[in-house]
Amino acid sequence: MSVLRVSGLEKSFGSVQALSGMTFEVAAGELFGFLGPNGAGKTTTIALVTGQLVPDSGEISVLGVDPTEEPLEARRRVGILPEKQSPPSFLTPREYFEFVGQIRGLEPETLADRVEEWVDRLGFRGKLDTLHTDLSRGQQQKVMITQAFLHEPKLVCIDEPLANLDPIVQEQVKSFLQAYCADGNTIFVSTHNIEVAESICTRVGIVADGTCLTVETLPLADGSSLRDRFIDTVSNQEPRDMPQRVETEDAPTPE
Repeated sequence: MSVLRVSGLEKSFGSVQALSGMTFEVAAGELFGFLGPNGAGKTTTIALVTGQLVPDSGEISVLGVDPTEEPLEARRRVGILPEKQSPPSFLTPREYFEFVGQIRGLEPETLADRVEEWVDRLGFRGKLDTLHTDLSRGQQQKVMITQAFLHEPKLVCIDEPLANLDPIVQEQVKSFLQAYCADGNTIFVSTHNIEVAESICTRVGIVADGTCLTVETLPLADGSSLRDRFIDTVSNQEPRDMPQRVETEDAPTPE
């Protein structure tokens, strides 16, 4: 069953064509990677899928909802970890989670239990009552990851999930994402880091110039590496646009 379906999406910003016929499908239980160079249209696609932008044309279905027609309902059903955003600087993590819990309609007891699980999983219990402005980028990223999963959504859209996390926490997050999908949930992860995609994803869509060029099942059937497949597929891209081996972008955060 298709949890996320995108067909023929077009989106322009003035004279810039961000998406040109973007088409792909994601099935229930997949950890689907959206791999492409900077400027390929990955973040724009997530904004459209989560109802934050309206496409110029094309169709989107998110858990049976059209986010163009019902943006609030689409956002209610999914978890979102956007790129390059931070928790509100004037709130502590505890206060922010209480706010998210109210928006998501969680009972206080349920919220408290889930926050407990996450602070133990990611190791930031000592920072629960520290203002976000005083947290490191890595600690802010832990807060943003937590907020995306608090309501245990069937679909989570993540943009660069491992940014600013230390290697130990990165491995913990990878293991959690895989276990979450093993329980029948679906994760759509956008990245330009080939190693991240290859290490956790079950399928990968390779995107460039606003379109999905191919969708590959991992590991690749012919035994080749995802890096080689990416380079072969996106051979007309300039070297400066190639995905980076080491994540250097700022930490993502919610809206």
